[in-house]
Amino acid sequence: MPEINQQSSTGGVEGLLSNLDTQVAGILNRALEGEDITASEATVLFETSGAEYNAMVMTADELRRRTVGDVVTYVVNRNINFTNVCIKRCGFCAFSRDYREEQGYFLPLNEIVRRAKEAWDYGATEVCVQAGLPPQMEGDLYIKLCEAIKAELPDMHIHGFSPEEVLYGSTRSKISIKEYLQRLKNAGVGSLPGTSAEVLDQELRDIISPGRIRVDQWTEVITTAHELGIPTTSTVMFGHLETNAQLADHIAYIRDIQKRTGGITEFVPLSFVASEAPMFLQKLVENVRSGPSGTDVIKVHAIARIMLNNWIPNIQASWVKEGSRVSQLLLTAGVNDLGGTLINESISTSAGAQHGQLMRPSEFRQMIRQAGRIPAERYTTYTTRRVFSDTDEEMDPLDLVGDNVEDLFGSYNMLVQMENFRFQHPKHANKEADSAPAATPSGTSG
Repeated sequence: MPEINQQSSTGGVEGLLSNLDTQVAGILNRALEGEDITASEATVLFETSGAEYNAMVMTADELRRRTVGDVVTYVVNRNINFTNVCIKRCGFCAFSRDYREEQGYFLPLNEIVRRAKEAWDYGATEVCVQAGLPPQMEGDLYIKLCEAIKAELPDMHIHGFSPEEVLYGSTRSKISIKEYLQRLKNAGVGSLPGTSAEVLDQELRDIISPGRIRVDQWTEVITTAHELGIPTTSTVMFGHLETNAQLADHIAYIRDIQKRTGGITEFVPLSFVASEAPMFLQKLVENVRSGPSGTDVIKVHAIARIMLNNWIPNIQASWVKEGSRVSQLLLTAGVNDLGGTLINESISTSAGAQHGQLMRPSEFRQMIRQAGRIPAERYTTYTTRRVFSDTDEEMDPLDLVGDNVEDLFGSYNMLVQMENFRFQHPKHANKEADSAPAATPSGTSG
């Protein structure tokens, strides 16, 4: 690798560094030489502007190109957020409802399975299953859910249950996290979402989400899953109350886990959506920002690539949080994956995100081609399903659904209004009712 005052044939990034602040140039040059930069060096990068900022973004793009090439991936999947009833009161969450609220819903097993089967019929290879933490939940609910899906769809990948849910399930079952994860694996879980992470700084978590899963518990769930051969994703939520140093420490913490276990498939920065978040809307927490700026979004993705490039090759942009245009721009800042089609997106939408609940496969391919890259459909764990040529105009079943997405698949706003899926507390449920704390569905989608 050339020194910082020499021109490179790999796009001129190294030559550009000679004109920068020497500290920033040194950090970027070390990254280009294949070294891991420290959290304190990453904090310096978060403070960049002007030419230094531009060089940082170029460095992230160059590292992406060297590591994963020009292919950009996506997965055809469906979210199934089977209940919004939750015992926790996280300041950033506008999705959850108290069990006494009229808008609390709970999908019974037959409806969850119906939604999974519908997704399969529309070409999905994955269902992402996450939800609130309902009171007095049966400890084996998540196990039964997986078994029911797998009984009908043995080849469907279940990407399910956040570390918070795994902890709750193990607590309700009165067994260890390891034993509970093994039961989930035996029941058909293929991977875990690395959500519930927010920022892995306990002091900050105690402010924005008191009572939420602790950093040590989150770490235990993730590393134990890896030990058992269950891969996970990893995430960060930013643009609220965190500092640049806390963000850098978080990414370094994720990297340290990956160095030990190798079980993380991707890293996904998630912008804080403030408009309906209680801690912002109701001013429950002082000094909460209204979400990140556009520059902040690009910085987090670029620095994630620079810090994680040697260990986690896949950096994902969340189109739900950022929209299609910004997500497309992020393809020039270290990103190589655009996530999933989702079909039903409830959590960000309830917080005020305005980017819809479905991204059609053809829309992904168009975004990718417009950025000068090669589109490919992947499976959950990043094995390739299909790579598309420039002339490939194949239409997927999801491309043909038209504009009546809510009428066809339902939505969060419809679900919270539906009486047939209304949550019933176990104490109040009819003794003859199904063991799931919900009324029998009429068959109408929501």
